[in-house]
Amino acid sequence: MKPLAEMAEAVLRCAGGREKTALSRAFAAEWRVAREAGERPEIGTANPPMHPARPAAPELLSPRDVPQRKPGTPEGRIALLHAVAHIELNAVDLHWDIIARFTDTKMPIGFYDDWVKAADEESKHFNLMADCLEELGSFYGALPAHAGMWRAAEDTATDFMGRLAVVPMVLEARGLDVTPGMIKLFKQAKAASAVAALETIYAEEVAHVAYGSKWFHFLCGRHELDPKDQFHMLVGRYFHADLKPPFNEEKRAEAGIPPDFYWPLTA
Repeated sequence: MKPLAEMAEAVLRCAGGREKTALSRAFAAEWRVAREAGERPEIGTANPPMHPARPAAPELLSPRDVPQRKPGTPEGRIALLHAVAHIELNAVDLHWDIIARFTDTKMPIGFYDDWVKAADEESKHFNLMADCLEELGSFYGALPAHAGMWRAAEDTATDFMGRLAVVPMVLEARGLDVTPGMIKLFKQAKAASAVAALETIYAEEVAHVAYGSKWFHFLCGRHELDPKDQFHMLVGRYFHADLKPPFNEEKRAEAGIPPDFYWPLTA
């Protein structure tokens, strides 16, 4: 079994969506078997690319240039599923990147258990969305996508705590806010496959946000920093917008993020 950081880099350097997620899931399974056998695999070091390899399509556009489609139409629902697939593929890379990029910070083995599991689940989520698109006669890459998804990774490439604050605790927490509305929309359209896929994503994303909160608090404790103050400072530094309500306060609390972390950051 190769060191985990090398596995992470291999996923980041794999371009195709289905190929990337297959490699991700294979590595996660290898890690899981070793850990269940009581082993403590080597973490090692890596040289992750600043930008992960991606397929030739979709075309990546500035957020303001991505066409807006009404979600109540079949075309709009395909566009929404395509956008979620794009988010999930970015999440696969983000979760392997945090493993590969910050190996100079010594972390407990549980940190790696959590992020390997999250990367595996994000890979499953991408495949669920890709399956839904194909069921509707489309595919991932058929539409343009948001080019700004990787910005948070670039901005926090040298700041481990900043990465934890912005990616799971802001961006993924936002998914907890908006996914119930998407599930309702696809229920109204009687799109059973999409509903089932989104419900799976919604259920599993709570843990991903919780991993971010747990390890953010761990690092704050290690450095004797106030978690709330540190979160506000880092989000102000790296997240280039105000946080927008409504918030899913129940699920955010379940993930370990109390209201006084995010309400002060609204406009």
